[in-house]
Amino acid sequence: MTLKEGRRVKLAADTRLTEWAAVTGDAPASPGNVAGSLSLAAGIEGTVERVVAHEHQSDGAREYERLKSLLDAFGHEMPTGSKKQLEEKVTSLEPEWIAYQEQRQRVTVRVRLDNGFILDDADESVFTAL
Repeated sequence: MTLKEGRRVKLAADTRLTEWAAVTGDAPASPGNVAGSLSLAAGIEGTVERVVAHEHQSDGAREYERLKSLLDAFGHEMPTGSKKQLEEKVTSLEPEWIAYQEQRQRVTVRVRLDNGFILDDADESVFTAL
């Protein structure tokens, strides 16, 4: 599911926010003061404000892409030994490239919930579209 900005959604399951919550405003001056934890009930509705697609490409997958492009463009002009060495390197990186191609792209959203809370950088899978 790919959510779009402006779309109405609801929280798919009870969600406990596990990061610390900092006290702001007129809070006591002690550093590291924590307000507590927060749980949101399933079914809370809100509106998608932002959608961010994250692409995580490993160094090996990037190197495969670069070397494969080099081989495809200039392989026919290369000396036999150099071409063979480049082909071996491309072949050794192929599993990382395949893994990169098969992985699902991670999408996060910022949702302004109807109760006033804003849930930011949340995986889109925690919401269902209305």
